[in-house]
Amino acid sequence: TGADPVVSAKSNHCLDAAKACNLNDNCKKLRSSYISICNREISPTERCNRRKCHKALRQFFDRVPSEYTYRMLFCSCQDQACAERRRQTILPSCSYEDKEKPNCLDLRGVCRTDHLCRSRLADFHANCRASYQTVTSCPADNYQACLGSYAGMIGFDMTPNYVDSSPTGIVVSPWCSCRGSGNMEEECEKFLRDFTENPCLRNAIQAFGNGTDVNMSPKGPSFQATQAPRVEKTPSLPDDLSDSTSLGTSVITTCTSVQEQGLKVNSSKELSMCFTELTTNIIPGSNKVIKPNSGPSRARPSAALTVLSVLMLKLAL
Repeated sequence: TGADPVVSAKSNHCLDAAKACNLNDNCKKLRSSYISICNREISPTERCNRRKCHKALRQFFDRVPSEYTYRMLFCSCQDQACAERRRQTILPSCSYEDKEKPNCLDLRGVCRTDHLCRSRLADFHANCRASYQTVTSCPADNYQACLGSYAGMIGFDMTPNYVDSSPTGIVVSPWCSCRGSGNMEEECEKFLRDFTENPCLRNAIQAFGNGTDVNMSPKGPSFQATQAPRVEKTPSLPDDLSDSTSLGTSVITTCTSVQEQGLKVNSSKELSMCFTELTTNIIPGSNKVIKPNSGPSRARPSAALTVLSVLMLKLAL
C-alpha cells in the first residue's frame, strides 16, 4: 500500500488483538484449537471438516470474553494487510467460503431447520435491524447487542464475514447470492441487504474499532411518574412517655381493615383499626408492654381510690 512499515505495524489493531488473545490462556487455547481444526486438510478434494470447524468457532466465541473476541473481529484498519488479517479471523477458506455460493433464501431455510441457528438469526434481526428513530440507527442505540448477535452467528451455515480486504469500506455478508431466486428475488435481496447495507451493523463495527462506542449503552426503560406511597400516621405516644431512643423504645404498628375483621361499615371510605404496642426496654432482659387503651401507670392509683370510695359510700347507705 506504500505505507511506512513501522507506522503500519504500530497501527495494526488486528495484530494487537491477536497478541492480546495469546496472553490469555483460555483465549489462546480455544483460538489454537479452531485454527488447527479449520486448517486440517482431510483429502485433496476436502480441504477441511467444515462441521468440526464451525463447532470449534462457536466454542471460541461463546466461551472467550468479548473483550478478546470483539477486538479480533471488529478491529479498525488503515491498510489492506490489517483488513486481510481481520477477514481471516474465522479462517474463511473452511468456515465461510465454498465452491459455489448458494441462494440466500435456501441458506436461510437450512438455518431455520436448526433451532440454535434459527434463534441466532432471529437475534440478529432483532438487535441489528435499522432503526431510523435513533441516533446510531440501532435499536435503543445499543451497539453491543448488535455486535453480540453478529458474533453469535459465526459457526453456522449463515456465518457472516467481510467480503473483501478493504480497510475502510466495511461490507459483511453470508456466503450466498440471490441468483436463481425467481419470483422471490425481491425478498432475497431484502434479506441480503440486512447484512450488506445495514447502517446499524456498519456503525456498530466502526464505532467499536474506533473506540467511540464506550458511551453507547442501552437506554434505560422509561418509567412513568408515580405518586409517593401513602404513609400511615403513627398514633401518638402517651403523654407521659417520650419517643426518645435513650429508653430503647420501639413502636410496632399493625393495621387491619375493618372488612378483614368481618365487620360491616356504613362509611364508603375504608376504615382501619390500628393496634400499637409500645415496647420499652427499661430493665435489661425485661419487656413491659403497655396496651394502647391503658392510661399512664401513675393514673391507676387514683382510679382505684375512686372505685373504693364508691363502694364505701354504698356500704354506708
